[in-house]
Amino acid sequence: MELKHMRDYLGWLYYQYLLITGIYVLEPWEKSIFNTVLLTMLAMVVYTSYVFVPIHVRLALEFFSGLCGGQHESTMTLMT
Repeated sequence: MELKHMRDYLGWLYYQYLLITGIYVLEPWEKSIFNTVLLTMLAMVVYTSYVFVPIHVRLALEFFSGLCGGQHESTMTLMT
């Protein structure tokens, strides 16, 4: 019974996606092209975020720690 409920819910979500994007009026081949382009763009955004956001966050933290009087790693003295 739970599997049928899950399938109905996913079908309802897909129906909402069709209505919100307006692609319910397209031909099946047009829907597949639209979905392919959308998924490709989403994959590129996720990949770019995964690769480049951590670098920019690290650089921003270094910049703001320098503004707030924090010492840069190269100027810190080692305690032995």
